[in-house]
Amino acid sequence: MIVEYIRYKIPAARAGEFERDYADAGRSLDASPHCLGYELTQCTEAPESYVLRIEWDSIEGHLQGFRSSAAFREFFAAIKPYVEMIEEMRHYRATTVQRTLR
Repeated sequence: MIVEYIRYKIPAARAGEFERDYADAGRSLDASPHCLGYELTQCTEAPESYVLRIEWDSIEGHLQGFRSSAAFREFFAAIKPYVEMIEEMRHYRATTVQRTLR
């Protein structure tokens, strides 16, 4: 599994629109067999800061599978207005140091 983190800086006036558009874009992630899950979070101390966390089956599944699919084209159309607001976009691998709370 690979985890992609995307950090955004969204003006307060666009926060509602951003969240609605990402809810729409989530349907495209749901359609991909390569996407294992996702979560959009907003910083409580700096509300203009958002982090999108996407779990992918592999880096190839994301970069070759999802990005070459019709689902990606729909996803990108929904989030395109926010691409220039991306501060960081990277892939991470999980380490053995973890605990999942239930």
